[in-house]
Amino acid sequence: MPVLGMGGLFFRSRDPDALNAWYKQHLGIGAGCNATGDGEPDEWSWKTVGGPTVFAPFKNDTDYFAPDKAFMINLRVSEIDALLDTLRAAGIEIITKPEWDDPSVGRFARIHDPEGNAIELWEPPAAA
Repeated sequence: MPVLGMGGLFFRSRDPDALNAWYKQHLGIGAGCNATGDGEPDEWSWKTVGGPTVFAPFKNDTDYFAPDKAFMINLRVSEIDALLDTLRAAGIEIITKPEWDDPSVGRFARIHDPEGNAIELWEPPAAA
């Protein structure tokens, strides 16, 4: 199969420069960011660490994210507790629900960017 993975996520924004800055500051993602630690980041891409990516259309009437939004971003993270502490310290509201967490799937939390887009933070379970 010639498709190797996600090449990008593109979405509309009222203020793309400000939203890019928010994602870089609070989550370390976006053009010029490097999660791998290998080589130098470039001005166009975000170098990520390989791992699973979920690609799943949801029913049109789902209540899993806001009905006025066409998408929700899910970010695979490590050390979710430390990340949540950092986000709280920055005044970012965090939503967690015990029923979201499952030892076989991982832990979840949800935040929203300044334009109201849902961002699900997912820490997969540790490898056994």
